[in-house]
Amino acid sequence: MKHEHFVVQSPATPAAQLILLFHGVGDTPEAMGEIGSYFAKDFPQALVVSIGGPFAFGNGSGRQWFSVQGVTEENRAERIAEVMPQFIKTVRYWQQQSGVNDAGTALVGFSQGSIMALEALKAEPNLAGRVVAFSGRFASLPERAFGDCVVHLIHGEQDAVIAVQHARAAAEQLQAIGVDFTLDVEEDVGHAINQGMMNDALERLHYYVPQRYWDEAMFGKRGDLIAFK
Repeated sequence: MKHEHFVVQSPATPAAQLILLFHGVGDTPEAMGEIGSYFAKDFPQALVVSIGGPFAFGNGSGRQWFSVQGVTEENRAERIAEVMPQFIKTVRYWQQQSGVNDAGTALVGFSQGSIMALEALKAEPNLAGRVVAFSGRFASLPERAFGDCVVHLIHGEQDAVIAVQHARAAAEQLQAIGVDFTLDVEEDVGHAINQGMMNDALERLHYYVPQRYWDEAMFGKRGDLIAFK
């Protein structure tokens, strides 16, 4: 499958996890790969790949998932829907290449990349086990639960591009519809990823045990409690 991508880490042995990164508007897979290097260091057995958006942004090397020119609350969802089949196909391609199933897949996005990852959960149940959404939002809040994915919302409190209220509203709605999630808000941070936010992401992947595992263990359906191994 042809698409722009940058392989951050390819383990010598079969991958234990698959971590796919999705950049924001005007960025490149290589630049987002710098974020991927943190995940690669903490998950040495993971295949870590940074994926490039399908559309050019301006005249440079930057990419985007959908055009933000003239974007509104009304037409954003339509633009996302147009590119979503390609987004999902890309995730499934790397799952097939790596031999890692949806439970072992983490989608990590920043800004527009987070929007795509979050919206993909609504479009394709059981696409991934985790979504790490840095500074993102849903185009429209979900109305029903989507598989067993855990959503990690991580946002800067001073974000002037995608306001932190979007993350808080998403958290309220996810709780209401029974989706497992976490919300971490970093003080004095705008539309960016700082070290504290990166630490939050890594800690959540390493140590957050999905609620369903606790529930299943209490009812004797599962013997062990695992995070994102």
